[in-house]
Amino acid sequence: MDIVIRAALPAEYEELGEITAGAYLGDGLLRSGEDDGYLGELRAVAGRAADPDARVLVALDGGRVLGGVTFAAPGSPLADIAGPGEAEFRMLAVAREARGRGAGEALVRVCVDLARALEGVTHLVLSTQEAMLGAHRIYGRLGFTRTPERDWAPVPGITLLTYRLKL
Repeated sequence: MDIVIRAALPAEYEELGEITAGAYLGDGLLRSGEDDGYLGELRAVAGRAADPDARVLVALDGGRVLGGVTFAAPGSPLADIAGPGEAEFRMLAVAREARGRGAGEALVRVCVDLARALEGVTHLVLSTQEAMLGAHRIYGRLGFTRTPERDWAPVPGITLLTYRLKL
């Protein structure tokens, strides 16, 4: 399989939003299911793409969107936990039927490359849920380390685990 990673095109925003929302729903990651307020944010790819300090990336196989991720450079309002000298990525999602083929890892690798290319950026950070075990394996393979002192709760009852990669 030849996975291509590139910036998402406006014509792909809706599909990527549905893949992202579907991944979170299908994996039981949204406390209120279809009624969860975060679902709208997951689908709002156009809004993320409008941030000049962010890049929305897609993984493609033969032109078919497999998944995507949002990379937030320093200064982006999309960054949740990034501090000085840190970039962040968020909303990594791969369609259930495309998992296990390397799309998620390819997306993370491009985020690492983007962070390394930014002057003054020394770390790449992310937040993840405890149940996202496949993603945790990717982070470990790529050298990310857990930073439990930075774990946080965006809403009561959901604790996000954090990871950091020294670039």
